[in-house]
Amino acid sequence: MSDDEEYTGEGDPEFIKRQDQKRSDLDEQLKEYISEWRKQRAKEEDELKKLKEKQAKRKISRAEEEQKMAQRKKEEEERRVREVEEKKQREIEEKRMRLEEAEKKRQAMLQAMKDKDKKGPNFTIAKKDTGVLGLSSAAMERNKTKEQLEEEKKISLSFRIKPLAIEGFGEQKLREKAQELWELIVKLETEKYDLEERQKRQDYDLKELKERQKQQLRHKALKKGLDPEALTGKYPPKIQVASKYERRVDTRSYDDKKKLFEGGWDEISKDVNEKIWNEKKEQYTGRQKSKLPKWFGERPGKKAGEPETPEGEEDAKADEDIVEDEDEVEEEVVEEEDEEAEEDEEEEEEEEEEEEEEEEEEEEEEEEEEEE
Repeated sequence: MSDDEEYTGEGDPEFIKRQDQKRSDLDEQLKEYISEWRKQRAKEEDELKKLKEKQAKRKISRAEEEQKMAQRKKEEEERRVREVEEKKQREIEEKRMRLEEAEKKRQAMLQAMKDKDKKGPNFTIAKKDTGVLGLSSAAMERNKTKEQLEEEKKISLSFRIKPLAIEGFGEQKLREKAQELWELIVKLETEKYDLEERQKRQDYDLKELKERQKQQLRHKALKKGLDPEALTGKYPPKIQVASKYERRVDTRSYDDKKKLFEGGWDEISKDVNEKIWNEKKEQYTGRQKSKLPKWFGERPGKKAGEPETPEGEEDAKADEDIVEDEDEVEEEVVEEEDEEAEEDEEEEEEEEEEEEEEEEEEEEEEEEEEEE
């Protein structure tokens, strides 16, 4: 046996047998794997087929649902459009009725103005009617959009400009109708001219009243020591709680300045006077007392029949006189303070009366403006 044969074992029948056995085992194992794989593949194909069928069914059901939903949306849209149209028609009808009422009121007002010019002035002041949001009719009219104004104009013209019923009219009737329309145009132009002249006159009166109001406010500001134009602006003037000539920065708080402005100066002056009075009183009571010499003869102020004053009673009597003098001085100071307080109250009452009179004059002027 050679070395190669011994190494490879090709000449060994047992080795060949083992190799064949291994191959047969591998073939069987591969067959099992292949059969298992085919079973798995068939199973997956069945599942995939079921999924495709389910997907197809789902597509059909989804298409049906989308069709139903589209139909429902279409019906809802039609209903919404119908509701919007109905609402718009109702609003147009309400506006038309409202404008008809306004036109009737306008005609009645024009007729009343004509009657008033014949009778005399009317001093009745009508109340301002407010809208839903608390706005006046003029403010609501200003807040309207261009489309709303155009729509109201169309509605107003629809019942102001009535169609001419001239079917079947002859030449004579047409002439009469034209003459009637001409007279109506002349009448309307006359009323328009009268209203324009009246507006010009009212504008002039309004300017004059505003100028008078400015003059009164200027005089009022000068009386209070303010700038002449302080009260003529849109807002009232600021309350000045310190002099404009002060060069140092004010270190007082706003509350202190407010108290000072509202009458705190009287309290400060009262405290200062009280402090000075207490100091003077302490200085007077703490002074060195010296005995007065005994008078020869009769005591000054002694009445007939009074006994002689003992030495010990002189000092006590002097102290009593001092206390009485102090009480009298205190009473005088209190009386002076009461008089000053009464004078301040009288001045405040006079200022309040002047302000009330000025307010009444302004209200009367406003009423005259409204009447005009």
